[in-house]
Amino acid sequence: MTGDATELEDQIGQWRQYVQRSQTIAPADITEMEDHLRGQIDDLTGTGLAPDEAFLVAVKRMGSVDEISREFAREHAERLWKQLVLTGANGMDSPGIGRNLLAALGFAIAAAVAVKSAATWLDGEVLGRNLALIVLPFVTGYLAWTRRLGLGAIAAVGATYAIAALAMNLYPWSSTVHAPDATTEVLAGTHLPILLWLLAGVAYVGGQWRCHARRMDFIRFTGELVVYLALLALGGIVVTGLTIASFTTLRVTNEDTIASWIIPIGAAGATVIAAWLVEAKQAVVENIAPVLTKVFTPITLLLLIALLAALAVRREFADLDRDLLIIVDLILALVLGLVLYAVSARDPLAAPELFDRLQFVLLVVALATDAVLLVAMITRIADAGFTANKVAALGMNLVLLVNLIGSTRLLARFNRGASPFSALERWQTAYLPVYGLWAAFVVLALPPIFGFA
Repeated sequence: MTGDATELEDQIGQWRQYVQRSQTIAPADITEMEDHLRGQIDDLTGTGLAPDEAFLVAVKRMGSVDEISREFAREHAERLWKQLVLTGANGMDSPGIGRNLLAALGFAIAAAVAVKSAATWLDGEVLGRNLALIVLPFVTGYLAWTRRLGLGAIAAVGATYAIAALAMNLYPWSSTVHAPDATTEVLAGTHLPILLWLLAGVAYVGGQWRCHARRMDFIRFTGELVVYLALLALGGIVVTGLTIASFTTLRVTNEDTIASWIIPIGAAGATVIAAWLVEAKQAVVENIAPVLTKVFTPITLLLLIALLAALAVRREFADLDRDLLIIVDLILALVLGLVLYAVSARDPLAAPELFDRLQFVLLVVALATDAVLLVAMITRIADAGFTANKVAALGMNLVLLVNLIGSTRLLARFNRGASPFSALERWQTAYLPVYGLWAAFVVLALPPIFGFA
């Protein structure tokens, strides 16, 4: 196979992978569309066009995938509804989904029992720093089971979990979580979930962590999981409130007793069930998280502009409150999340559009805000010296800054037509391990550096 032919097959493969995200289009329909696409390409190459040029022209003639998906949804509405419920051809009657649901229920029950047992036997401080180690192994285990994770990958994930557990429980922490300033114990506890969630990602991709496409799948999975967890949490709040209100009127219950059982058990089990829901209802018409990005991108842009204006008016950065610095870091993480999930759902072959330019503006404003934040952090450190909290905040700021710079540069090049959209995709997926490495540093190395203070 020649180089041109190999490149053409890669392009067709990317196109098919994108079309498959919309489950309103059946596999047989996708195959028919691909045959039509190949026929168009053959006709165009016969007229003298190069294979890559013929591919782009053929895709343009067929129309955008979103338009095709909407057309299929209109013509096959009954297919959509079958996918939205848990019965029928794509639901509980399906052996694969049935087995996965039983497995999810098993892991969810195990997680609930583990959390309740830990809450019974451990004091609040120990429980707090180990909570991620208690819940996330069951999510990772469920994903490893569904993906048939190999023994080598299981061993690597298990060893990392063991190292993290030993560090969190054998380090001689010298202060409590109730200290007025953030301690190394708190910093380790808040960064631990980041590290462990990337381990869940290794299970999700079936050990193929170096594969760009599988990493992007994990990004989509994470976004959808957050949405489902939020929905389950809202439902849980309503049910818990109604239960407490009902039993209170009967004078036969204690609110503290209900809260001590329902909240920890429900939260632990819901995490696993949310993972199953994402898998069971993956890509029905369009994922939820990327849709929300189009709502919150302009809102976040306005928020950042207002914040940047307020900082410009103030001008004095040295006395900025530490909590504000942390909040701005969280806002910058939100910006990257919005970009990430918009990237995950975008047709990589489509031309630049208005929303791409809006996201570029968002990134530019975020960079300006981050620059102000960085000056404030450096000023505080120059005045008062390094602390564990400042190092953690500064390090996370630099991690976010590098991602922002790379994303802004690549999105600008794409909007100008100087580089393909896939370059931005690959930058985002390649950067994921950086977050894990920084989290591992904060969990394992930062506490001993600062004497576990």
